[in-house]
Amino acid sequence: MSTECSSYLNADKVLVSGFSCPRAGGDARAVFCCGFQDVKYCCDDPHSFFPYEHSYMWWLSVGALVGLSIAAVVLFAFIITVCVLCYLFISTKPRSKLDTGLSLQMA
Repeated sequence: MSTECSSYLNADKVLVSGFSCPRAGGDARAVFCCGFQDVKYCCDDPHSFFPYEHSYMWWLSVGALVGLSIAAVVLFAFIITVCVLCYLFISTKPRSKLDTGLSLQMA
């Protein structure tokens, strides 16, 4: 079984000619054409070809990084807020027991 990878323009806009999978001297299990429109290679997973450019994945990575950064800042602000509220609760607590004015004595 073999698959044909069609020719494509790589990221530098250089034409790369098509090839058959598996490649000569390569892994015999890599019979599928995988990768992106601008980066193709042979692999063993039939569902690893993505019909968009490789640079698209960098935008997904940047988006994930921005999202994680925002989540980290929100978590940090929450932890600081909890620490400040705990400190205020402990520091404003009365030091001694309050006197109610009633003495509890047996008659």
